[in-house]
Amino acid sequence: MARVDTLEHLAELIPDPSPRAAAKVLDHIDTQGAAFIAQSPFLMLGTEGAEGIEISPKGDRPGFVEMVDPRTLLIPERPGNQLKMGLRNIVANGRIALIFLRPGTGDMLRVSGRVELDDDADLCARFTIESKPALLVMRVAVERAFFHCARAALRSGLWEPDTWGQAQRISYGKIYAEALDNPEIEPLFDAITDERNADLWH
Repeated sequence: MARVDTLEHLAELIPDPSPRAAAKVLDHIDTQGAAFIAQSPFLMLGTEGAEGIEISPKGDRPGFVEMVDPRTLLIPERPGNQLKMGLRNIVANGRIALIFLRPGTGDMLRVSGRVELDDDADLCARFTIESKPALLVMRVAVERAFFHCARAALRSGLWEPDTWGQAQRISYGKIYAEALDNPEIEPLFDAITDERNADLWH
């Protein structure tokens, strides 16, 4: 095994993109990107800070991310696990990378740039769902945006149910019970998780 630790070595394995291929990388979100975001119910959010790199899932009703203009996005923050790993990275670093997905669509939209957190009450109220405003809003200044082709999704069978196999149920009760050395809490936490998820689905 040889370690690839220079750009020259990397270029030997994967040539640099042609001018045509590189032309798809924009400094703004174009009309197709805007339409994609308007229908996307899910994204992956990448950040970096002193504790390392984090990837956070964000999901809501399709179009939950608002595009103010081709270089500005607003992403609401909803109640979650309160670990705030990505949010702490944003405060420390101010950099962000996003991948937007649409079910049934192999193409994905990649966006990166700068980000700030905003807790203005009126702004958070714009993202109210079921009488609950956003906790805060991430304001993204877009520096790069482009569509990633469908090959990764096609290879993985991402949207093909026949390739999924049997569903795996994650027991958070088991995780907490083992971490806290308290087996009695396993059914309690699993019941809480099931109830919370049921409320979200309906």
